[in-house]
Amino acid sequence: MGADTIQIDNLCDYQCVCGENPLWHPDQNKLYWTDIETGRLQIYEGRKVGGFTFQADGRLLLFMDRGTVALWDEGVLEPIIDEIPDEVETRFNDVMADPEGRVFAGTMPAPDRKGRLYRIVRDGSYRIILEDIGCSNGMGFTPDLKQMYYTDSGARTIYLFDYDRASGELTNRRDVVTVPEGQGVPDGMTVDNHGEIWSARWDGYGVFHYTADGVEKDKVKLPAKKISSAIFGGPDLTDLYLTSAGGNDKEENGAEAGALFRVRGLGVHGVPEWRSRIGG
Repeated sequence: MGADTIQIDNLCDYQCVCGENPLWHPDQNKLYWTDIETGRLQIYEGRKVGGFTFQADGRLLLFMDRGTVALWDEGVLEPIIDEIPDEVETRFNDVMADPEGRVFAGTMPAPDRKGRLYRIVRDGSYRIILEDIGCSNGMGFTPDLKQMYYTDSGARTIYLFDYDRASGELTNRRDVVTVPEGQGVPDGMTVDNHGEIWSARWDGYGVFHYTADGVEKDKVKLPAKKISSAIFGGPDLTDLYLTSAGGNDKEENGAEAGALFRVRGLGVHGVPEWRSRIGG
């Protein structure tokens, strides 16, 4: 990848306070994303949406505040989980479906404890699988679907787990990337067709490209300080979309803070995201 071959576009500047969870919808050829703090998801406005997946039938599954999980279809919400009692003072933050239709869903810290990672299965039941998380963030599978990356922004670390597709269990955690103090914080991430990592860097003005075992290869610099998440999209999944935050304070966070960016010419492509099958 050379700096003279890539193209960076500011597609729209909605001045997101905390733009997050970009996801390409192949059925509609559209990109969805959320501004968590304002509760905006395309035309949906209301409670905070920390993340979402697409269901097998194309509907959106929203992961909200108070541990609420609900189907959304053209403005109509159908709760799957009304609330998780232990999460009424916090919200979900970054989620990902797995090949079997389950969802891994992280939460922000509560007033009296740190965050968690839940595994939600197809019947709508859920289980805590990780605790003591500073800030649950980006996830992605290796191409062979035998391992899963998971980001704890509070620990400034991307971990790698062994992943069992049959059970959804995560085991054998090890560090892959740890970002030093003063160099920003790893946030949302995605994995390309080579199994390499593209990690959005909060307070880092860009997205960082790592090998599968965590060796830094490149950085794409962007005109916004808080780059929050990354996903490949477009008809052939060669466009890298990046959300950003800080649009409510552009003096501090950059003139294009809060915008949605598209990067082309990277020479790689993404892989299709898995769809959730929760509640049906």
